[in-house]
Amino acid sequence: MFAFLGRLASRRPWFVIAAWVVLAIAVVSLAPALTTTQEESEFLPDHYESIQAAKLQEEKFPGATTPAALIVFEREDGKALTDDDQATVSSIAEELGPKLGKDTFVQQVVTVSPDGKPNVSEDGKVQIGIVGLAEDSTGFDTQAFDDAKAMRDDLDDLTDGTDLTAQTTGSVPQGLDSQESGNRALAIVGIATVVLIVGLLAIIFRSVIICLMPVVVVTLVSFVATGLIGWANEAFDLKADSSIETILVVVLYGIGTDYILFFLFRYRERLRQGEDTRAAVVHALERAGEAIASAGGAVIVAFLALLLSSLGIFKAIGPALAIAVAVTLIAALTLVPAVVTVLGRALFWPSKKWREEPKAARFAKIGESLGRRPGRFAIVSGLILGILAIFAFSFNPSFDFNSSLPDDVESTEALHTFQDHFAAGASEPIPVILVSDDGQLDPAELETYRTDLEAADGVAQVYPAVPSKDGTAAQFSVVLDEDPASDAALQDVKGPVRDAAHSAAPEGTEAFVGGTPSIFADLQSAMVRDYKVVFPVAALVIMLILALLLRSLVAPLYLMAAVGLSFAATLGATVIVFQHIGGASGLIFMLPIYIYLFVTALGTDYNILMIARLREEAREGREPRPAAAEALKHAGPTIAAAGVILAGTFASLMLSGNSLLTSMGFALSFGIFIAAFVMAMFLTPSLTALIGHAAWWPGHGDQKPPAHPEDQPEPENVVAP
Repeated sequence: MFAFLGRLASRRPWFVIAAWVVLAIAVVSLAPALTTTQEESEFLPDHYESIQAAKLQEEKFPGATTPAALIVFEREDGKALTDDDQATVSSIAEELGPKLGKDTFVQQVVTVSPDGKPNVSEDGKVQIGIVGLAEDSTGFDTQAFDDAKAMRDDLDDLTDGTDLTAQTTGSVPQGLDSQESGNRALAIVGIATVVLIVGLLAIIFRSVIICLMPVVVVTLVSFVATGLIGWANEAFDLKADSSIETILVVVLYGIGTDYILFFLFRYRERLRQGEDTRAAVVHALERAGEAIASAGGAVIVAFLALLLSSLGIFKAIGPALAIAVAVTLIAALTLVPAVVTVLGRALFWPSKKWREEPKAARFAKIGESLGRRPGRFAIVSGLILGILAIFAFSFNPSFDFNSSLPDDVESTEALHTFQDHFAAGASEPIPVILVSDDGQLDPAELETYRTDLEAADGVAQVYPAVPSKDGTAAQFSVVLDEDPASDAALQDVKGPVRDAAHSAAPEGTEAFVGGTPSIFADLQSAMVRDYKVVFPVAALVIMLILALLLRSLVAPLYLMAAVGLSFAATLGATVIVFQHIGGASGLIFMLPIYIYLFVTALGTDYNILMIARLREEAREGREPRPAAAEALKHAGPTIAAAGVILAGTFASLMLSGNSLLTSMGFALSFGIFIAAFVMAMFLTPSLTALIGHAAWWPGHGDQKPPAHPEDQPEPENVVAP
């Protein structure tokens, strides 16, 4: 199959290139835009309590105000607000809605608390206005973010000439700042990724064209992949997280460059042996194609395993990344060989050293040492991974998305001002919905229930119940001690608040706790379930791919064990850097999933490349230890170059200024580095050398395959005496 693709690309290169260009133009012209969401509730299934509470609130209290933004008013001189200042705040609140227009997310601006008193802090220095969400607005769409930007402009106009300043925070303004921060991060990461790839390829190949080829090829591939992802999201109503665009840039350029390197190293090797361009392309794709396809298949399967997740965020990210890798894989097997055929030997211009076979003294020396003492290499590399893996057990998941925002954006500054003057939970009182199973609610029982709820740990205040029109439900607004978006609030709601809400519910009623911390609590439960399902399924399917590739049941076992150890070591190293050294209380809850997918899938890429080369050397008649030494000599430079480039592209995420992407960038870059330079380079070949021929049981893939009949020499004619 791969030889056929090589012949097609080498004989009809312009046809292949034209087909890709036409495909890219068609997809860009017809595909929908890639849309994302930042609303955590969209990621959860309907059976979770937070979602049931939201549906009940919509059904029983259709006119209820959902907090979408918080306006923080204070005097420019920092003094207490006067009566005139409070009157000005009320006037601004009345004017703001009409000024923005009927089609905005703003429903109303409330400057008084549920008990009718002005929303002024105890020290009198700050007053807040709560902006309610319009009924037909999600608060997490592009229109809402545009409205939030317009609201800030209008507030500047309305406070001009007064002694007041106004800043906005809350879900919609934070979403706006997150979007703008993400756009800046995308630009920074994109530029850094391209510069890094060009620079490293220049060092490796000293060729202008090779430096530019991945950029051009991957850019074309990204147009096709992004369009296909947009179609998939629209067809299956998938909700992608806002970070997907930044991650896609890194994945496409990182993996795309890796697969190009896998092919180019083989292609250059054949040219050095005297073959012409077309023959070298066919042979290179025949040898490297199986490793590239198997590696890509492992990555795709790992990403598709996320379809088994209960969270919408991963159900969308999984197929999106799988599509991106699939398109990149097809391009590596068709477009790249076609481009290389057209360029011919000019591909290496202006370098002339490509004709010389490098001595590879360093890798040859390491390979010889590993072949002599594989046990020592296995123990040292295993100990490094094992020690780091111990720290993975102290990983503390965080659900505080707001902490990832930079400190200098308006929503963060306004939130800090608010928290300095108000109870942290007052920014978003969480709804507790009490529903009767068989009739009207008793007002006396509602007051008793409110008192019991207020006595729960973590609760600062509970406002009197607001009954529904039909009298079968009541809504309590609960003010927490902690910021509703914080991990502390999550723990309070998950424990004492929900416990009190459920246990204190009068007979014949049922209570549902909603709001942001309730959503986070349900996200945490869903993640625990997903860890138990997604991880094993992805591992088993990748092991199946390895078994089919290697025709072995033994090698996949220790290869996946090595990958699993690399995953734990990566998570442990990230915990050391950010929790133990950096002092962070926790790391974003999604991190283990990302580490598992990228380190497992991409780490398997390097394992496949090494084990495929090791098998090739064994088939040449070498014993296990010399085969391991020779495999390291030849595959080592390819894995090192690919590992440095991919680790570097992931490290570019650390330049984003977003703490979530910073920790993710470190984790993924360190994981790729470990996978390439510890696992694939040393642990895998040393274990294979130690296990010997048994590693290939029952297929005996290390034995030279029988020659085809046409390759056998014709027997000499024997003349009878």
